[in-house]
Amino acid sequence: MSRPANRHVALLRGVNVGGRKVLKDDLLGLAKDLGFDQAKTLLASGNLLLWGGDKTGAELEAALEVGLDCRIGVRTEFLVRTPAEIRAIIDANPYPEEARSHPNHLLVHFLKAPLPEGDEAVLRAAITGPETFQARGRELYVDYPDDVGHSMLDRDWRKTKRAPNGTTRNWNTVQKLAALFEV
Repeated sequence: MSRPANRHVALLRGVNVGGRKVLKDDLLGLAKDLGFDQAKTLLASGNLLLWGGDKTGAELEAALEVGLDCRIGVRTEFLVRTPAEIRAIIDANPYPEEARSHPNHLLVHFLKAPLPEGDEAVLRAAITGPETFQARGRELYVDYPDDVGHSMLDRDWRKTKRAPNGTTRNWNTVQKLAALFEV
């Protein structure tokens, strides 16, 4: 079956953790409600791949957010990227060695907009552990050389009151998203 040209990756923020449950069938139903020809999920962490439809960018994010709230009463953010944007994210990776040596500890933090002026320096100064990050447009690439689960980075950033809002995927997941669209 051929796939429509209009394609998107919709990443949900903060679902299937802390009691905010969103099932695969909910996401596929939402895609159908919004008129997408085809949809597929990846893993259980809020990754929805969409083909078709007539909305893009911020308009699509808003439609997904309202639609999920109406459908199952879950309010969360969606961060939408095209397959070409996912490929550009992969190509712009400032941590190629880390992607090879510990891809589960290299995370991409997807944002709605680039960090505000001055926030990058504040966030960098707040880091108390071995983590490093690089900002590239609407993404932050974060290397956790030790252990993501025991890192204090989120706590450090929350203390600044400038912690970036968005959603995070590890490098393996970013690669899988690109592969599913064959970009």
